[in-house]
Amino acid sequence: MNNGRCVCSSVARRNKDQFDPFADASSGSESNQFSGVDEAEFVEAPLRPRRKKHPVRRVILGISFGLVVLLVAGGGYAFFNYQRFVGGVTHVDAITPPAEGEEDFDGEAQNILLVGDDHRPDGATDEQLAQIGTEADGGGTSTDTMIVLHIPADGSTATMVSFPRDSWVDIPGYGKNKLNAAFSLGSAEGGDAGGARLLIESIENLSGLTIDHYVRVSLLGFYNVVDALGPVDVCLNNAVKDPYSTIDLPAGVSTLNAQQALAFVRQRHGLPNGDLDRQVRQQYFLSVEARKVLSAGTLLNPIKLGRVLDAVSSSVETDPGLNFINLARQLQGLGADNITSATIPILGTPTIYVGGSPLSIVEVDSSAIPGFFASLIGPPEAYTDAVAAAPAEVNLLVTNGSGVSGAAGALSASFNEFGFVTAEPESTDYTATTFIQYPEGQEAAAKAVSAYLPGATVTLSSDVSSVTVVIGANGASLVDPAAAPVVPDPAVEAPVEEEAPVEGAPRSYAEGACIN
Repeated sequence: MNNGRCVCSSVARRNKDQFDPFADASSGSESNQFSGVDEAEFVEAPLRPRRKKHPVRRVILGISFGLVVLLVAGGGYAFFNYQRFVGGVTHVDAITPPAEGEEDFDGEAQNILLVGDDHRPDGATDEQLAQIGTEADGGGTSTDTMIVLHIPADGSTATMVSFPRDSWVDIPGYGKNKLNAAFSLGSAEGGDAGGARLLIESIENLSGLTIDHYVRVSLLGFYNVVDALGPVDVCLNNAVKDPYSTIDLPAGVSTLNAQQALAFVRQRHGLPNGDLDRQVRQQYFLSVEARKVLSAGTLLNPIKLGRVLDAVSSSVETDPGLNFINLARQLQGLGADNITSATIPILGTPTIYVGGSPLSIVEVDSSAIPGFFASLIGPPEAYTDAVAAAPAEVNLLVTNGSGVSGAAGALSASFNEFGFVTAEPESTDYTATTFIQYPEGQEAAAKAVSAYLPGATVTLSSDVSSVTVVIGANGASLVDPAAAPVVPDPAVEAPVEEEAPVEGAPRSYAEGACIN
């Protein structure tokens, strides 16, 4: 995987006059969840006049995932109305053609970037704006929702991968900034197409993925789609009441209308992990809506399905190359239980200083990113077909990113005992999880190492010259694959321990599941 696409290292200049278009209505300025700093101050974008009335609150617009599900689920009805559907879709030239010789990392799989912000569709009426609690002020272009919908070639599953808006990343041409600034920076010079392209380039550089298609949804679009689908049931472990988002729900199951759904998915105040927990809300809500779309109550009701399709088509902006019929065919076997959610690996939410001012960010675990996406996509064919080499034929480097002194030396010694040829251990950047990297052509050697280190993700990397084990904070211990498995004594009843969830691993929401 090549994550080393062109980025610049200069720090973006601070724009003191930049107004936060997503401030909380009750206060006139939304405070940063962790540091109290206005989060938009560091986005270098065109100035807009300060609003005099209630500013717009943040909202998830990832309901665009429902667009894909609807066209799959609608069957003949959706195909019959295809021309009417696509006639309402706005196209934007978002996808840059691949360079000559550039390979798509995951081949026939599809990666669709779903983007949500609070831009206003042309022609929105005062009544429509009032329904969603906002004004005809143009909205904002900082993207608060960025989800890559990954669909494998066989279309049997789908994974929604969230990219936190405050992720501190390289924005090509602008240096380090929050990921949600990319669209604003790009659109300042190139309009919506320029914003989309810069955001896509930033995400591709970060993830190593190739973004195949782009879908952007408006604030009003979210409301219209949810309204067309009808009331939706959600379940909370604890009661919530947040004056910023206006959400007020008891513990247990609640039935939400479109306005309440907006409040539900925009809440971040009062949640233990702020924006990170809001992403869980977004993923959960999309899963609930996908299940509803796939139900007979929607599929077998042509009038309701037609309203939903019309609501979606009038609310989305896509690249011209997105062919919904082809996508529907690819996803024809998808079921609601096969939709999972994940968030890119992070290290925390520290406060940094930019130009002498504090700024709360999400620190991305860059070392773990390749392994995260490799586990999502699956190993390359060359690795799958390789036969594990003998340990004596493997040159191995162990590096320590765990923060525990001596970990790399101890693990190297353990590999030596099994016959591996190890180099002098090294230190590397901190990472949360242990993984294995290998260069092209050393698939057999990597497979040999993986057999002794089960559970560690194996990734192809152009950054290493030999098989390399990176020890993360979760540690690493070797297992002899030739040893006989331990057979438990049925006479001894051992306590059953629940496995702790793997941080960042894809998760699904079963029907009736509750969240915080």
